[in-house]
Amino acid sequence: MNLAAPPGRATKLPMPALLALATSVFLGCLTEVVPAGILLPASADLGVSPSAAGQLVTVYAITTALTSVPLTAMTAGVPRKKLMLALVAGFVVTNLVVAVSPWFALVLLARVVSGAVTGVLWSLVANYAMRLVPVERSGRALAVAMAGTPVGFALGVPAGAALGDLVGWRWVFVVMALIAVPLLWWVAAVVPPLDGEARGTRASLRTVLRTPGLRPLLALVIAFSLGHNLFYTYLGPVYARTGHAGLLSTGLLLFGLATVAGLWLVGVLLDRHPRAVLLCCAATAACCFAALAIGGRDVGVLLVASTLWGLAFGGAPTSFQAVTAALAGRTADTAQSLTIASWNGAVAGGALAGGIVLGGAPAALPWVAAALMAAPLLLAGPVTASARRAG
Repeated sequence: MNLAAPPGRATKLPMPALLALATSVFLGCLTEVVPAGILLPASADLGVSPSAAGQLVTVYAITTALTSVPLTAMTAGVPRKKLMLALVAGFVVTNLVVAVSPWFALVLLARVVSGAVTGVLWSLVANYAMRLVPVERSGRALAVAMAGTPVGFALGVPAGAALGDLVGWRWVFVVMALIAVPLLWWVAAVVPPLDGEARGTRASLRTVLRTPGLRPLLALVIAFSLGHNLFYTYLGPVYARTGHAGLLSTGLLLFGLATVAGLWLVGVLLDRHPRAVLLCCAATAACCFAALAIGGRDVGVLLVASTLWGLAFGGAPTSFQAVTAALAGRTADTAQSLTIASWNGAVAGGALAGGIVLGGAPAALPWVAAALMAAPLLLAGPVTASARRAG
């Protein structure tokens, strides 16, 4: 399976194909996070508590973490474009089921299926984008394809909440299903077909895990995601402790907009300076957590730190996936699924750990998050050195 474009291919990015991939990622991200903004009306309509309705987000992340590796391995031989179309069609079906089901159990099941679809999608899209361009342009191609992630996080919850208030929470899922229908045509029209892995060339999971640098990278991903989600999940209580609960929506908006800028910045720098990008993402996030712990009662510090944190976070997932591909070479799909599983497992772990810290020593929350960012700072050098040797 060739992971880079052949020599002589035009260096201009294939923007129509990359934007179609980005829209697919946006749809997956939107499907994951949008229930957070409509929990109250959804819980009332489905006859469950808000905490129970919150599991619509939790099971999605956990399913993505648990299924991305085995499902990516199972579908490795499927032609990439056919698999892409099947995954987008999966969003049509699952979102429509959520929109019309009167039973919470069926809604929860549909969310489980959506989580599984997303795990395969993110593994597939990262490698797909990087195979469409020469290796020296792969970082930029990946940044474009994964732009749907920060846009989804920035717009998903507020847009879903606003639409739910206007027309009802079920119509939010109808709209997401409707987005997927023209996306099917778009992918079919502009995304080039690529072969899957031939059966005799597929590496086992154990072989992939022995790839030099991959296990330190996965540890880096887990530490970064733990630190981020431990703090982000409980940002509301953090703002309340500083006396600025009313500024939470402003802080989240600034964070979301900055993630888009961070992704663009990483796309410009990643191909030439992967180690610096990884170090800057972790170091900036750690400094922001410390600033919020020390001076968060000052409005300027609060909002500036939230913005810079978003800038650091915006490019981090793309950086991890680009370095994964550089390390793994021809086994990139399987390696990407391990990165996705590590990230999403840490999403759930961060929320759990953050809740424990918040209940016992709430003032320590930003310091614990900052400490977790020390691991990426220590591991970035060895990981990128392995990536350079692999390249």
